[in-house]
Amino acid sequence: MNTIEEWHFLISGRVQGVGFRYGVLRFVNNNLNTVTGYVRNCSDGRVEVLAQGDQTELQKLYEYCLHGPQLARVDEISMEKDKATTLLSDFVIR
Repeated sequence: MNTIEEWHFLISGRVQGVGFRYGVLRFVNNNLNTVTGYVRNCSDGRVEVLAQGDQTELQKLYEYCLHGPQLARVDEISMEKDKATTLLSDFVIR
């Protein structure tokens, strides 16, 4: 059995007010079978994504987050990877 990984992204740029959270949710729901977690706006203007799943699907999510939806402009993504300790059951907007 594969280890469930947990990837945590903080995305900077024009990422709030452009449908970024809904784009991430739609991408996960339409393209990824194993990914759980959340996406939310941060008070400093960034978007936070915490995602759990297998490495291949998390990599696809990361690649989506590099550009986001059409109106977004991603300047930077900081990322941390770890093994998931507390498993989440679905993927939601917080």
